[in-house]
Amino acid sequence: MSRVTSGLLKLYYAYLLIGGICWAMDLPLRLGINLVDSEWLGPYLGVAVAAGFLQKPYGKKAGLIEVVFGLAAIGCWSWMSYNFEGWLFDFMGTTPEKFVPGIFGIVLMMEALRKVCGTGIAVLVWVLIAYAFVGWVLPQPFEADQLPPERVIMYLYSDTSAIPGLVLSIVASLVLAFIVLGKLMEVGGATNFFTDLAMSMMGHRRGGPAKVAVIASSLFGSVSGSPVGNIMSTGVVTIPLMKRTGFTAAQAAAIEAVASTGGQIAPPVMGAAAFLMAEFLQIDYYQVVLAALLPAIFYYICLFVQVDAIAERRGLVGLPRSELPKIGTVFKRGWFFVLPLVLLIYLLFWANMAPAAAALTAGATLLVLAIVMGRFRTYSEWRAFVLGGGESMIPIVLIAGGAGAVVGVMNVSGLGQSLSFIVMQVGTNWGVFAMLVLTAILSIILGMGMPVTAIYIVLATVIAPSLVDMGLTPLAAHLFIFYFGVMSFLTPPVCVSSFVAASLARAGMWSTGWIGMRFASMAFILPFIWAYDPALLLDGTPQAIVTVVATTLAAILLISRVSRLLEHPNPASIAMALVAAVMVVAIVSAPVWAGPEAILTLVVAAVGFGVYFLLPRVSLPGIRAEGGPVIVPGEPEPRPETSESLSHAEPKRS
Repeated sequence: MSRVTSGLLKLYYAYLLIGGICWAMDLPLRLGINLVDSEWLGPYLGVAVAAGFLQKPYGKKAGLIEVVFGLAAIGCWSWMSYNFEGWLFDFMGTTPEKFVPGIFGIVLMMEALRKVCGTGIAVLVWVLIAYAFVGWVLPQPFEADQLPPERVIMYLYSDTSAIPGLVLSIVASLVLAFIVLGKLMEVGGATNFFTDLAMSMMGHRRGGPAKVAVIASSLFGSVSGSPVGNIMSTGVVTIPLMKRTGFTAAQAAAIEAVASTGGQIAPPVMGAAAFLMAEFLQIDYYQVVLAALLPAIFYYICLFVQVDAIAERRGLVGLPRSELPKIGTVFKRGWFFVLPLVLLIYLLFWANMAPAAAALTAGATLLVLAIVMGRFRTYSEWRAFVLGGGESMIPIVLIAGGAGAVVGVMNVSGLGQSLSFIVMQVGTNWGVFAMLVLTAILSIILGMGMPVTAIYIVLATVIAPSLVDMGLTPLAAHLFIFYFGVMSFLTPPVCVSSFVAASLARAGMWSTGWIGMRFASMAFILPFIWAYDPALLLDGTPQAIVTVVATTLAAILLISRVSRLLEHPNPASIAMALVAAVMVVAIVSAPVWAGPEAILTLVVAAVGFGVYFLLPRVSLPGIRAEGGPVIVPGEPEPRPETSESLSHAEPKRS
């Protein structure tokens, strides 16, 4: 039986990837087969459900029950696709041959969602589905429209505004195209190329391996679409090197976690979220990229200066140049990874090609170049690409199905209007800031443990409309919920990125999580700034943009000092850290309370820069003055490692 289940699972993986590529390339239409989206999406979702049961069996190995459940799911969702066109013009009502397969199809999809993606997201979707059936008994403003149960089932099962609708369609074409590109990069060796490139540029500098992690993870993370996959790819190299040069295990893990997670908010690809955002908002892709540019730059500047501050305080040197790859050799070996990314940007920005087609074109270019350079010539590489790509699609397709159910419930029950009313009441009674704080908390909670693209899909459906109703621009609202959804990967208690990095570094889970939050602190502040001042999204006058850049940079530099003060906490350092934290908030919010073009705002920024240069010169227990070692009561003075000692030292085992 194990051979049967293993073969079936591989077949499902291949179908999800190869079949998805054929659909994204409009191959059925080119062959004269006219299919609407829902007619394709039914079997596609059914196969993802079947693969989910085999991937996460009830026992130690998949058996007959998983096979039967999977085949039943394929049958139920294929039945919907087969009858989809006829049901559009069928006025016989919701008869049993329609809604009974719908019941089984939805239940099987939800069970596969629970097994693959976790109980949390499954419970959330089940609660919302239950609301569509019994929400009419609740008091206002939570009262739902009362509908016959079979009508609710049919709506979720077959309507293009529910499960087989826009969300699943985007995932099965647009997201798939970028998963194909990312998997080709991964299997072809792009991770090693980006890591070596960063090592050749930054490895010899102060705290070099940590800066390598920042650069390499941002480059590969933008394409990969998975913070965890990014950590597992780059972290296995950068974390041991960071520990070797003097960073603690928790610091090394936190730096890698924050750098890898930030790839999801870094243009141009943003883990495919930028294209999803453009589809949802019906705007050009370049508008999303330009809006996300400054926040992403500030995110990495904040991490970079904190890393540099730690290295400077501890006297940590980089790696000897003799151990580092030469930049010319690196480019000679991996130039073909750069060309497809350049082509992708050209096709998207200048050729105005559809994002899915652009990603597949870039992927095909990469594949051809990789074969010429000696890659993808073995069965194992092709197997890793096809099976790995199909496996990556399973959780995204299942969550897209769950998100489609959420959208359907919103539409059929009136829940969307109720949520908008509640959030607007919070904004009216407590102010816009309270509404934004509530939205941020909800975004982090809903995003915990979910893939990045799925996080955005759910939040854009559930929360973003309420923010727009309160006066935020649609792009600012969508970026707000997306940022906090991504930050769920770094926010305890379910900080998945930090936990994965901590396991690689053999560091404490909780200490890594809290340090990671401190390193990513700017990401928790920036969305509130652009909610009030869209100049941060390049939506404003040149003077307003320059002003917000100045205040944000001043705040980032002060954050590095706050991090320094908290490294060895004592009453004096904690007091100074609190004062500095208040100054950070005052400076970064100056464009809001003083005005985006006011001279006072620039004065506040100048004060921030001045405090940054003055603060390190204060000498307190546990805080070293500029240029000296950290003095911690009761601990010996640290002895910085030198390049010479590092060159003769064996790497420490993690």
